[in-house]
Amino acid sequence: MSNYRNLISATAGAVVATGLFLAGASAPALAADVTLRLHQMLPPQASVPKNILEPWMARLKEESGGRIEVQHYPAMQLGGKPPELIDQAIDGVADIVWTLPGYTPGRFPRTEVFELPFVMTDAEAVSRAFWQLAEETMLDQDFKDMKVLGLWVHGPGLIHSKQPIEQLGDLNGVKLRAPTRVTNGMFSELGATPVGMPIPAVPEALSKGVIDATVVPWEVTGALKINELVDYHTDFGEDALYTATFVLAMNRATYDALPDDLKAVIDTNSGLELSGFAGRQMQLDDAGPRDAAIAKGAVIIDLAPEEVARWKEATSPTKDKWIAEMDENGLDGSGLYQRAMELIEANTER
Repeated sequence: MSNYRNLISATAGAVVATGLFLAGASAPALAADVTLRLHQMLPPQASVPKNILEPWMARLKEESGGRIEVQHYPAMQLGGKPPELIDQAIDGVADIVWTLPGYTPGRFPRTEVFELPFVMTDAEAVSRAFWQLAEETMLDQDFKDMKVLGLWVHGPGLIHSKQPIEQLGDLNGVKLRAPTRVTNGMFSELGATPVGMPIPAVPEALSKGVIDATVVPWEVTGALKINELVDYHTDFGEDALYTATFVLAMNRATYDALPDDLKAVIDTNSGLELSGFAGRQMQLDDAGPRDAAIAKGAVIIDLAPEEVARWKEATSPTKDKWIAEMDENGLDGSGLYQRAMELIEANTER
């Protein structure tokens, strides 16, 4: 699991050094054979672009001998809104996108099994399980219209709020942004008032009082300055209330048009190892923003195990409802849930 991460880190450093050398050389740089446009919603300084996508792009360039170049368009620079990203990959507006399947509710139903409450354990293990389950059930179903490069989840999701949430009842009436259909349903059943919006809209919504709280992992709070807008952060200890799923997807026609050797470069840097690396990196990137928030006086509310148990019991109907809904749609919700848990356990023990 660490080899891919080490190779990506080494590649990023080598590319920076090479770029500095070439900047001082008089010979013109050779043009790439293929230029791909990668579009995503976050600013470039956010942890996912900086620590996952940019090193991944650098590695494609290195392993292709400079024949693949990926141009990065962060913060929706190619236009549109975050929920449109997946169609931009399908339609060719962008060659590659990074986004959340949950931004288009109901379209990628099997991915939701990993977003159910308290399914999340460790982001690398869950991300590996996500890819493996996708190979079994999703790549030729949910994702049939695109070339999927990676699937992963973020680290433990927690509640960031203007007022303290110390027990389940404190959620009553709280206007709260949640990322997906499953998490919105869960918080609604817990007494909150969910307000759906893409993550880039959260800072303004907090500052204007449109929402009182948001649920995101620590890693995104720094880049969006959420720590400056709320004072309280409710943590679930060794458990994770939820996670959200992500997809790195490529336009299928663009991929199919590549020569075989360049397809091989992309394939080598896609799939299980990329997914595991990305999940692990997202969880590692929780530490910095958390430490920064504490240094500025944030209040971390660590729920006691007995209180976490109450949340688990209260969120159980969300899981049962999802399973029943999938079963009704012929997707074997109970089988998906059981298989997801088996894969998570197997990857946790590896």
